[in-house]
Amino acid sequence: MAKQAVLLLAHGTPETVEQIPEYLRNVVSGRPLPQALIEEIQHRYALIGRSPLTEITLEQGRLVETELARAEPSADTAPVRVYVGMRNWRPYIPDVVRQMRADGVEEAAVLCMAPQNSRTSVGLYRRAVQAEGGALRIDFTEGWAHHPLLVEAFAERLRPALSKLGAEAGHAVPVLFTAHSVPCRTVQTPSPAEDQPRLWGGQGADPSAPDPYAIEAKRTAALVARSVPEIPQWWFAFQSQGASGGPWIGPTVESTLDAIAAAGVGTLILQPIGFLCDHVEILYDVDILFREYAVKLGVRLERPESLNASPTLARAVADLARQGLARLRDSAPR
Repeated sequence: MAKQAVLLLAHGTPETVEQIPEYLRNVVSGRPLPQALIEEIQHRYALIGRSPLTEITLEQGRLVETELARAEPSADTAPVRVYVGMRNWRPYIPDVVRQMRADGVEEAAVLCMAPQNSRTSVGLYRRAVQAEGGALRIDFTEGWAHHPLLVEAFAERLRPALSKLGAEAGHAVPVLFTAHSVPCRTVQTPSPAEDQPRLWGGQGADPSAPDPYAIEAKRTAALVARSVPEIPQWWFAFQSQGASGGPWIGPTVESTLDAIAAAGVGTLILQPIGFLCDHVEILYDVDILFREYAVKLGVRLERPESLNASPTLARAVADLARQGLARLRDSAPR
């Protein structure tokens, strides 16, 4: 039987403010960036101290590894190892894939730790794995925005926050769900006249079909809201629009907060459902930027704890990994 493993992929983030320029060059594939933009991002990192994304993702990998071992204990089967690779920072995906091959891994279930599938970004992750994969057979999970355990993990974090804030406010508190915005060009249906190929993910995917990202993000929000019926009202917005690259999809959090405040809402919970752990888009964008913006509108804004080391999240990822590993076994050459 082929040696199998799991590979979790994430965006990556630097550990120090001094590493920001190198990190940003990776994000934009070496294109020059205005010095003012670099300094602004360094300022944001300095305000939060550091981004814990890498260490939390590595911990999530350990939890998934433990969950896989617990679910399939067998004296005849070696434990399935879980590796973690980052697209824009260390440990880089190519380095991790080379290590997997050196460790004798022949088949890998690969998942992005971003459950809503934007085919352009998924295509970049897939290519990063395939570029170093060689003979490594992979099963790539395109998206898992609707997985019931993912929905339950978010609901588990949301319920106590709703209860606490509702008790303090004296009434049920509404919710604003968010996901990371992406450039409009990355989710637009490509024109037949385009000269450059698109990085659509998934073999056999119809390149003329709409990109699923916005639909999947809103669907995750709707499923979480449905599982927490005490929510009296909810909205959805895209956060953290970039400063370059043309227009990004909306509505923005800021414009949505304007409308919510105008409707007379004075207390609000914001829950990001496109992120699985704390990092700069939560610790700065939500906890500092959006909270200060809401205060100016007369709105108290709080958020639930991020998923981070959620056991339910680990169970969701482990379930997806088992499905991928099973597909690899079923499709193995006879």
